[in-house]
Amino acid sequence: MSDESPEGAGGGARKPARRPQQRKQVLLRLDPLIHDALARWAGDELRSTNAQIEFLLRRALADAGRLPRGAGG
Repeated sequence: MSDESPEGAGGGARKPARRPQQRKQVLLRLDPLIHDALARWAGDELRSTNAQIEFLLRRALADAGRLPRGAGG
């Protein structure tokens, strides 16, 4: 076994590890019929309702040219 870490192999500079950002929590009040429609759509797409809402928000931001760079997902 070698004591050399992978960082030392190759001698090249490595980018620092990217820390995962903590997710923001948001209270969202929805009309129950809207929530039900989103939940059904999410189920059809095999996503959680939360993931479906985030997907739709990301798509809307991208379509409007407002999705920030580095907004991983």
